[in-house]
Amino acid sequence: MTATAPITQDVMTIPRKLPEGPINLVGLTRPQLRDTLIAHGTPEKQAKMRVGQIWQWIYQWGVRDFAEMTNLSKAYRAQLAEVFEIAIPEVVSKQVSTDGTRKYLVRIAGGHEVEVVYIPEEGRGTLCVSSQVGCTLTCSFCHTGTQKLVRNLTAAEIVGQIMMARDDLEEWPVPGAPKDETRLLSNIVLMGMGEPLYNFENVRDAMKIAMDGEGISLSRRRITLSTSGVVPEIARTAEEIGCLLAVSFHATTDDVRDKLVPINKRWNIETLLDALREYPRLTNSERITFEYVMLNGVNDSDDDARRLVKLIEGIPAKVNLIPFNEWPGSPYTRSSNNRIRAFADIIYKAGYASPIRTPRGEDILAACGQLKSATERARKSRKQIEAEAGL
Repeated sequence: MTATAPITQDVMTIPRKLPEGPINLVGLTRPQLRDTLIAHGTPEKQAKMRVGQIWQWIYQWGVRDFAEMTNLSKAYRAQLAEVFEIAIPEVVSKQVSTDGTRKYLVRIAGGHEVEVVYIPEEGRGTLCVSSQVGCTLTCSFCHTGTQKLVRNLTAAEIVGQIMMARDDLEEWPVPGAPKDETRLLSNIVLMGMGEPLYNFENVRDAMKIAMDGEGISLSRRRITLSTSGVVPEIARTAEEIGCLLAVSFHATTDDVRDKLVPINKRWNIETLLDALREYPRLTNSERITFEYVMLNGVNDSDDDARRLVKLIEGIPAKVNLIPFNEWPGSPYTRSSNNRIRAFADIIYKAGYASPIRTPRGEDILAACGQLKSATERARKSRKQIEAEAGL
């Protein structure tokens, strides 16, 4: 299937400037920041220099107060403070799991809330970022999918999640201090609430900001975007973002995937795989990650494993096997450890890496597929959820 225009949804994104109040500089790309400064009194000849200075204060040093931007004149700092602000999502609550995973509930414009998860590991740390309030895909095994889509996040609200986590981790460097290459937040995964490719422009702009070498400075290879299979945007992701790609695959036949991942009814397995075969060529043959949640008696047979190997043949790939993280009212149960290991062994012997993901943050509902704003948790019965899933 081809498309001549970006895939969009009939959802609202809050504009950068509300009718009243200051303009938020967070989330503006460099060209947008330049144009905004010029439009509010910065001389055009100075604009490039000013962009560089302000950019470093915001994204390299984590400064939120214009008064602290000491390489700008006092008069210019006062001018900036009259018109602009440096604002990120507000932390409503933080939970810390017994395994060290942190789950944040953050509030954004309009009073909406999304969840963000930080997963510490030895020598690194991964932040799971949300791209929408709720989700439209209604994947039947995913707790987030039981929450209705409200709106897209802005670029400011997406990159603001990264800034919020760096605040909590106290990871902003001190100007003038010796450089420390240790990163507590070293990786980003766009695997939180929402489908990133249904909010492409804002996700792209936020990740460009995160990758900028004079700011947060995360390598594109440290950023993984996970999609359920919005086929027309896959090539665009390679061209305009260039990050690593993960695919929520989860089934080896269209009949099963239609129930687990309903977007499959629009772009089926064959169409999705055709698009994925082109993606590695656009990103220097880097591997695509196939995410596969292990559901007891649904998609975990030896035949499923063999079909999966055949389906991904010719694609540089690894398969992440995810033990299902059960949530209240879920219509599914987790495959046994023995079944998961047998499945992984078939994939490994076929020549593909098949790591089994260690569930993290289960005690605070922060594990894969469990994110859902605490104020909007559905009170659906098991029977209701099973009916919606077509089971």
